[in-house]
Amino acid sequence: MAFNQVHPLFADYVRYETRRQFFRRGGNAVGAAALAALAGSELIAGQSPDETKPALGGVPGLPHFPPKAKNVIYLHMVGGPSQMDLFDYKPQMKEWYDKDLPESIRNGQRLTTMTSGQSRFPIAPSKYQFAQHGQSGMWLSELLPWTSKVVDEVCFIRSMYTEAINHEPAITHMQTGNMVTGRPCIGSWISYGLGSLNNNLPTFVVLVAQPTNKEQIQAISARLWSSGYLSGVHAGVSFRSAGDPILYINNPQGVSSELRRTTLDGLKALNELNFQRVGDPEIHTRIAQYELAFRMQHSVPGLVDLSQESAATMELYGEEARKPGTYANTVLLARRMVEQGVRFVQVYLNNWDHHGNVAGRLPMQCKDVDQANYALITDLKQRGLLDDTLIIWGGEFGRTIYSQGGLSPDNYGRDHHPRCFTMWMAGGGAKGGTIYGETDDFSYNIVRDPVHVRDFHATILHLLGIDHERFTFKHQGLDQRLTGVEPAKVIRELIV
Repeated sequence: MAFNQVHPLFADYVRYETRRQFFRRGGNAVGAAALAALAGSELIAGQSPDETKPALGGVPGLPHFPPKAKNVIYLHMVGGPSQMDLFDYKPQMKEWYDKDLPESIRNGQRLTTMTSGQSRFPIAPSKYQFAQHGQSGMWLSELLPWTSKVVDEVCFIRSMYTEAINHEPAITHMQTGNMVTGRPCIGSWISYGLGSLNNNLPTFVVLVAQPTNKEQIQAISARLWSSGYLSGVHAGVSFRSAGDPILYINNPQGVSSELRRTTLDGLKALNELNFQRVGDPEIHTRIAQYELAFRMQHSVPGLVDLSQESAATMELYGEEARKPGTYANTVLLARRMVEQGVRFVQVYLNNWDHHGNVAGRLPMQCKDVDQANYALITDLKQRGLLDDTLIIWGGEFGRTIYSQGGLSPDNYGRDHHPRCFTMWMAGGGAKGGTIYGETDDFSYNIVRDPVHVRDFHATILHLLGIDHERFTFKHQGLDQRLTGVEPAKVIRELIV
């Protein structure tokens, strides 16, 4: 693309912006134009010097530096997986069975209302066996035999923490960088900053997988993939697990593609008249969404058609991948999406809120995800996509070492615990084979290398070539950031 051939999406943004928007960005526009003239087309529409294919849209001047990842698959385990039953091996706890959690460990820390009324807090050691795997020597639970085969591709963070102790603020914090709802989620920030890699597909897609066990489901709503104060065009597009992937995307019976095109042209003309009258920029968001939906009528059916996958690929993901809506089916779709240029894929899997019956529920949850996670990493690597695709796996907080409710050697429950939990990343510049951070013997407090949610977000943005301190959006007179105004740092030990 020559310097004077700016992509139409960016050209439309400039053409439709209001006078106030123009003057607000004017100070930067002159400098950006001069820099682009010196650098050639590499800075136009989000294209960095080492990319061969420019992004569509995005903020001019982004990425700030050559990115290690182009795409993200974020696998969020709603409810909070139990770190000491899966990743944070604490053999010393066997000797503490049914003894009270020492006050010196709890240190007056906040509890939820679900356990604050308990007369005691009995230690519940994990009933599962652990073993070391890979050159990294990462300890993993027996519940994750497939994941154990790829530990050297994975970067484990055992010292994540947050201030939120209940699901609603904790999930919101993890997804938007703030416990208060109404902010853009991380997928929307990436869509806004870096733009699309495929003009015929959404930049940001959301998939909600169905767990095998549905004993304790948490609410998942579209606010989690909202674009907040960013343009609505950056909101996540939710794909359904059954029936039409997107509601109302197909033409009604008796309506031809030509008639739909004529209808859209008429709607666009009416919307343009409305824009001239009221000047609301979201009107052009609506036009853009209608046009994308029209293009998706041709691109989406092939995208979700798994009959195109080889027998070897289906065997890799397992028999569950053939069933629409399962986690295995969902992550296979996620791989197909990043392969076709979807920038950010967010996957949610529910029922990790283990207040009781850990012995009955946790094995089922792990069976849902274990082979599929292994397959996703292996599949991307075989296709040469892992280096460019960042995979993120984890929940909104961890679980307590003490039992909620009844305790026996073979079964127990665990309450919410924000003070320490485990997440992992793979591909996209994450340093495989890394084990970062350390907790105390009770997996209750962090004793080395804490990683706050803000630090985690700053690190993700860095892997995508974005300096989190310079990535802002003016809203209500403030330069808003995903990482907020409190200190946040990139954890460079997690990066190749």
